[in-house]
Amino acid sequence: MSRWSWILSELSSRLWIRASLYGIVAMFTALAAIFCKRFIPVNLSQQIGADAVDSILNIMAASMLSVTIFSLSTMVSAYGAATSNVTPRATKLLIEDKISHAALSTFIGAFIFSIVGIIALKTGAYGDSGRLILFVVTIGVITMIVITLLRWIAYLAQLGRVNETIDRVEKAAMTALEERLRNPYLGGEKFEGAQSIPNNASPVPAQFTGYVQHIDMARLAAIADKNKIRIYIQAPPGKFLDENLPLAFVNGMIEEDTARDIRKAFIVGNERFFKQDPRFGIAVLSEIGTRAVSKAINDPGSAIYVTGVAVRVLSLWAKRTELAGENTGIKYPGVFVPPLHIDDLLDDFFPPMARDGAGILEVHIRLQKAYAALARTHDAELIRAARHHAALSLKHALGTLYLDEEKEKITAIAAPLLEGR
Repeated sequence: MSRWSWILSELSSRLWIRASLYGIVAMFTALAAIFCKRFIPVNLSQQIGADAVDSILNIMAASMLSVTIFSLSTMVSAYGAATSNVTPRATKLLIEDKISHAALSTFIGAFIFSIVGIIALKTGAYGDSGRLILFVVTIGVITMIVITLLRWIAYLAQLGRVNETIDRVEKAAMTALEERLRNPYLGGEKFEGAQSIPNNASPVPAQFTGYVQHIDMARLAAIADKNKIRIYIQAPPGKFLDENLPLAFVNGMIEEDTARDIRKAFIVGNERFFKQDPRFGIAVLSEIGTRAVSKAINDPGSAIYVTGVAVRVLSLWAKRTELAGENTGIKYPGVFVPPLHIDDLLDDFFPPMARDGAGILEVHIRLQKAYAALARTHDAELIRAARHHAALSLKHALGTLYLDEEKEKITAIAAPLLEGR
């Protein structure tokens, strides 16, 4: 995805963009009746009773304003609940929710439609034929409002709930990880590591501080082809940079203009995004779990639930060869991208859970069962990483549990994986 495509994609997820588009469409719809009235017989308006349209529009304007205010207050309350009970990082998924955007945009659009219609009616711009067209369109708008309200009422019952928010994070993490496994090098060439960077390579300093949110691979490939160079990316999506860390290395010496062009291919912001950054979704799942076992929340059940979610997401690693399929070809030659490592993915979730849930036997039992589940995928890398974290979690548990019976129980559960059985 190019830089501008990514920016447009992010803009389209903003509520005010969709609401503005609905409002513009509503305004032109209300005014369209003025230009279409010449095609309607004059006496037909009186036969159907289109004179009632002004009363309907007045009711719609008042009710839609109230419904919009109520919906906004409900959404803000849901965001607050998610921030307090889940994690502030998960609220971004709620804010970008398309169902919420569609509902609010429909209500705002209906309000603007009714206001414009009332103003046009009071000026006498419609006439009898125009009133009929406005009446028919108003019935269509009311139908759309009723359908949206029914969906919105059912949706509000779930908005902001812990499990619902966890499911959203799971979907975002699963989508990002699956996409990365399909394109392990983002379409570029395989990056073997620091040893593959030429000794005469020149760094391209970031010159800004923040998280890498997106990389325009097509632009980097074009730069590499134009200048006959190789670009070794050092800052994949999700990495935190300061002004002096390199975004990439380039073989040989490069001009400042080329370095500037390379920097423009990286979008850096103040926060991480779920897209192109599968580690962020897994880290957010860990935040939810650690918050659940804190003394302020004291909800081990949610920690156990989110551990099962993490197993579902991380199990995708065992399918990486199948997911990659025919995407092993190089789409962006000359651009070398570091691979994703399973150790990093497991490090993002399990150590905080093992540390903060160390004194809760039920949580550690679930963690050991999670390691065993990952090992049963029969993937060598997953087995090795799962065994490593199982040993660390067992140390946390044995260091904080008080009863010998509990220590013996967790040791027995961990033993088959640690002993390779």
